Amino acid sequence: MFDGKLYFVTNNQKKVYHQLKKNGKVEICGMNKGTWIRVEGEVKEDLRRDARVAMMDANTASLSDMYTVDDNLMTVFAFEHGTATIYSFKDEPKVIEF
Repeated sequence: MFDGKLYFVTNNQKKVYHQLKKNGKVEICGMNKGTWIRVEGEVKEDLRRDARVAMMDANTASLSDMYTVDDNLMTVFAFEHGTATIYSFKDEPKVIEF
């Protein structure tokens, strides 16, 4: 989270980066121990250095081996709006609008 928005990082040399620039509609899904989340919405690239710094500060352990803030490779996208739905095998889905 940065500036009240959900962010993620990618490399601007990857195919996904070019796909996101062309079409910012995104769906991401992840699972952990019988619970899973689906996040869907529209994203926009945030070119501010402050956003890259915030992502690096929040994820240093996983990002510092791949990127630096000013390497011209690491880029960040923010969800402009979206929905996160948390599912499990035992509870009703929980929907979060943002």
